[in-house]
Amino acid sequence: MRIRYFLGGLLTLPTLPLMYLQGKRIRASVPELPEATGSEGVTHPDAPQTITLLCLGESTMAGVGVRTHEEGFAGTFAQTLGEQLQTGVRWKVYARSGYTARRLAQRMVPKITETHADLIVITLGGNDAFQLNTPWRWRQDIRELLVNLRQKYPQTPIVFANMPPIKDFPAFTPLIKNTIGNLVEILGHELKVQITNHSRVYFNHEIIRLADWVKRLNIKAQATDFFSDGVHPSALTYQTWARDLATFTAERVFKNQP
Repeated sequence: MRIRYFLGGLLTLPTLPLMYLQGKRIRASVPELPEATGSEGVTHPDAPQTITLLCLGESTMAGVGVRTHEEGFAGTFAQTLGEQLQTGVRWKVYARSGYTARRLAQRMVPKITETHADLIVITLGGNDAFQLNTPWRWRQDIRELLVNLRQKYPQTPIVFANMPPIKDFPAFTPLIKNTIGNLVEILGHELKVQITNHSRVYFNHEIIRLADWVKRLNIKAQATDFFSDGVHPSALTYQTWARDLATFTAERVFKNQP
């Protein structure tokens, strides 16, 4: 994987000026969307027991692209997990658009007020790839994030969601899709390796391909239907992604299936 990174870097270096210009045009053309409202809630309040879920991350967990968190990732994940486990889920979002793993570790984790959590779910990777962070810095930042979380929650299961499907972003040029998309896959591989050094940490490392979703889940949608602005997910993507990760979590974390 390091060979892939260095070879990719050598091939990318001559294209950096063009990528910079393309990136400026994309930023100018993509509307600035707000984060979702309603950062906490409870699902299945009549269930015999309730678990506490903390949702951490970047813009995807912050719900950029949908109006409320209930229709975004966090709310859908909590609803689906509660259905599968037949339990109530008290959930709260700690996320910020533009956050990297380092910012999440250093700025957001200290703000978490809950003294107990039964599950922590994290979405990361997009901003680290957009900022061209190196795999070794990413490893260090993930390590710092996990150490900081373990200081607060020594035994709580931590689940990392799949890396974002940057190669499918409609707003991106082929050059940016390929360059940043390859980097996010490399970061995903590094995350998969890194979590082996930590107990009760899980990562759904399956690479998201929207065409695979359409085929596997029989979704009647065009590629643009999966995005709110060409970059951030639409409600369709948030809900599909969250349900898939909730199933992964129920099986791997709570039912201990391989």
